[in-house]
Amino acid sequence: MNIKQFLNQDQKKDLLRFLTAGSVDDGKSTLIGRLLFDSKKLYEDHLAALKRDSKREGHAGGEIDYALLLDGLKAEREQGITIDVAYRYFSTNKRKFIIADTPGHEQYTRNTITGGSTANLAIILVDARQGVITQTKRHTFLVSLLGIKHIVVAINKMDLVDYKREAFDKIVDDYNEFVTSLGIPDINFIPLSALKGDNVVDISDKMPWYHGKSMLEFLETVQVTSDKNFEDLRYPVQYVIRPDLKYRGFAGKIASGIIRKGDEIMVLPSRQKAKVKSIDILNGSLEYAFPPQSVSVTLDREIDVSRGEMLVHPNNLPRIERHFEAMLVWMDEKPMNPYTQFYIKQTTNNTKARIDKIRHKIDVNTLEKTETDHFELNEIGHVVITTVKPFFFDPYKKNHNTGSFVLIDPVTNNTVAVGLILDKVSSERSLKITSEDTQKIVKGEGLIKTIEREKRYNQKATTLWITGLHGSGKNELAYTLEKKLFNTGATTILLDGKSIRSGLSKELDFSPADRAEHLRRVAYICKMLNDQGIITICSFISPNEDIRNQVAEIIGKDKFNLIYLKSNLEFAKKNDKYGLYKLAEEGKLKYLPGVDEPFEEPAKANIVVKAEKNGKNVDGILDYLIKKKII
Repeated sequence: MNIKQFLNQDQKKDLLRFLTAGSVDDGKSTLIGRLLFDSKKLYEDHLAALKRDSKREGHAGGEIDYALLLDGLKAEREQGITIDVAYRYFSTNKRKFIIADTPGHEQYTRNTITGGSTANLAIILVDARQGVITQTKRHTFLVSLLGIKHIVVAINKMDLVDYKREAFDKIVDDYNEFVTSLGIPDINFIPLSALKGDNVVDISDKMPWYHGKSMLEFLETVQVTSDKNFEDLRYPVQYVIRPDLKYRGFAGKIASGIIRKGDEIMVLPSRQKAKVKSIDILNGSLEYAFPPQSVSVTLDREIDVSRGEMLVHPNNLPRIERHFEAMLVWMDEKPMNPYTQFYIKQTTNNTKARIDKIRHKIDVNTLEKTETDHFELNEIGHVVITTVKPFFFDPYKKNHNTGSFVLIDPVTNNTVAVGLILDKVSSERSLKITSEDTQKIVKGEGLIKTIEREKRYNQKATTLWITGLHGSGKNELAYTLEKKLFNTGATTILLDGKSIRSGLSKELDFSPADRAEHLRRVAYICKMLNDQGIITICSFISPNEDIRNQVAEIIGKDKFNLIYLKSNLEFAKKNDKYGLYKLAEEGKLKYLPGVDEPFEEPAKANIVVKAEKNGKNVDGILDYLIKKKII
């Protein structure tokens, strides 16, 4: 066989991705190292380095420590454990392999999820002396969560139990009893000794009672091609190729299904239809394409298609929803703030999303479900998510590519969580109203607590009431403050005398009685807005101390913050942009505080600022709000 024939044959081999998982010191890295060693896939310099390192850093009692082939970090070698996910590639005459060696510790759950996200098969190691333990159950649950359909339970260290069949059979029985509820379709058991090489590459004569395959033989022959979804066409558009006016191709990677030349397709979300004109690759065209091929598709008519949209068959549509339920794995060091509006990425689709509800958290060791209001690092739970724009998805069990997503922190741009979509939120579940909810509705109470709204907005609801003479600069201060708060991400509404009197208080004049009614109305608006978690900024002369106290009572003294913009009458007259003081002095306007009505300075204002320093006053108010933890 010449080199060209060899390369062609090698290229046609299929690829198996698998992960290894197990408790600390169960021998995951040793098993993979032994696979590489016994299948003669180590270069001479690697083998020489392995022998040298085994003497200096090994944990195999003077023998070759095969784990050192994968434990590459200094901390891993010092402790004899795996911390990060180690990937290794090797091939045999029958198949290519990519191995993900994942950590055993619970605190590295996110690493296990990462390593298993693309795996077709999982090898779960069990120490023959220890049997099925908590970590075994945890890793099996994680594997089932990831939708991996093939599991090999490698019962390792059989040499330490004298290769007894009874030890093997007990572990098989215990494991089968536990795994029944998880619905994993293909489970196999292989007794072996990774350190000694028994049943790793060749069948061992030390366990004549075992009639199955060796680990390598099983890996070479296990069928995984049928696991791919070839029925549901899902083609997320990644890029529009337009090299010239004659060519318009939609490039992407086929997530599932088969696309053929001449197929009628539908574009989501527009639902426009067309036929496939060509399926192009770098060196020509194809009659059909399947996952995971990357191609460029052209259509027989002009349709506006862009990144994030999806090509599907018209009679086989995915879910098109903004609301769905998912299993979420929290991967960030910082605890979840469920009121954050995250960025969500699924296939090539990106938008914003929020977590509407955490149904429960799952203890990965006991599978017990508990209530929680947030997730910590490595925690897993069931959530309800709402996106800004509709998503095109399938349940993860049906389609891994369109049923998975990541959440991204909008501030740090860190990937904080991975999610596996269960299904859309059922109408019965989403619209379910309890008897307690009904009682609240009858009383006119909202179903959302103010504190929940405040957490969503990341602020404390309050009213900032700015009082002062006409012309003191209240509106300039109020609008500048609103702009500053908006830039910090706060949710605010501004109310001023002119806007309220042009509508809500249109029939009222400026007499003391009507002024009191006018401010009473404003106070109730502020209370309603505060109940919705919103910060209100109010700019009103409000000259009477009793009326201001009444306003504070309506709004709630804990939410009422009085800001007094202090100025003398001379400054206010110079700053009068509406000419009200002149009209009052000419007798053409009544009830103007400071002229024919008194203005009572507040006795206990929360903040006093001077009108002459209006440009610097906003910063002082912001410092106050930060100190009070309002923002």
